[in-house]
Amino acid sequence: MSSSTISMLLMLLVASLAACDAALTVGFYNDTCPSAEQLVLQAVTDAFANNSGIAPGLIRMHFHDCFVRGCDGSVLIDSTANNTAEKDSPANFPSLRGFEVIDAAKAAVEAQCPQTVSCADILAFAARDSAVLSGNISYDVPSGRRDGLISNATEATDNLPRFNFTATQLVDNFSAKNLTAEDMVTLSGAHSIGVSHCSSFGNRLYNASNTTGIDPTISSAYGQLLRLRCPFNVSANDSRTASLDIITPDVLDNRYYVGLTLNLGLLTSDHALTTNDTLATMVNDNVNNGTAWAVKFAEAMVKMGNIEVKEGTEGEIRTNCRVINSASSDSVIETLLGYDHASS
Repeated sequence: MSSSTISMLLMLLVASLAACDAALTVGFYNDTCPSAEQLVLQAVTDAFANNSGIAPGLIRMHFHDCFVRGCDGSVLIDSTANNTAEKDSPANFPSLRGFEVIDAAKAAVEAQCPQTVSCADILAFAARDSAVLSGNISYDVPSGRRDGLISNATEATDNLPRFNFTATQLVDNFSAKNLTAEDMVTLSGAHSIGVSHCSSFGNRLYNASNTTGIDPTISSAYGQLLRLRCPFNVSANDSRTASLDIITPDVLDNRYYVGLTLNLGLLTSDHALTTNDTLATMVNDNVNNGTAWAVKFAEAMVKMGNIEVKEGTEGEIRTNCRVINSASSDSVIETLLGYDHASS
């Protein structure tokens, strides 16, 4: 390799690293694609009109994207013959939903502004729009994210919090992403909408360690009700589900926390928020002030959306959110120099 070529690559690499210090910006596409956010909103609104379950799906997808290699749209990438992608990790499949909505939004944006708006930003916009539609919780989304070049199922399994995590494990998991315990409790409020598969909470319904078989930390009557829906030893691929919040299952609000105080938390990780005095105090604060929780939720979503983002010349702008572009200058640089921005 010639010295001039090496110099050029290093200059590009330095520029890419410098971009890491840049901040996301509200209205990033005002000049280059002013219709971007409206087009995403339209796609989400159309999907929501047919199935309100799309809102929790998109919020959860944004969360699952950000916790693996940062908010870079890597959760949207399809698996190939040589790679099992994040979306096919047991932590994501078959529970994640809404990929077709992102596809529709991306197609609409590409028709107006080709190769301009990243899939990562589209997903962030879609999550915000879902919060508006399901809970009237709105916030400005700083944008300027670039799309990642790597999606690996094992990394999803290793990084995403699990349904059976304890309070300590949850706090540690969020801390690893520079999110506080309060951020964790606040973002858990997304469980005010959506569903969970029986396999994720069956451990609380059929427990040989006590006489009733129902975990004593869940309401016995609620446990009996759930048993009618979920048989013993249900498989991970079983399609049966239950609402995460039995009180207001279709509204993004603070009733999820009310349920926790009544032993109506569906998952072990939901109940875990009441097992630690500090976390329990946060839960009670959210029970008593739904408006304050909504404000905190909006702020926490913006904070989460900044996890390990790629900006400037990092990554790429995918033309199809499911597929990495065939030609990427960053991937060439990484191959030549053995450097991986996302893992640094």
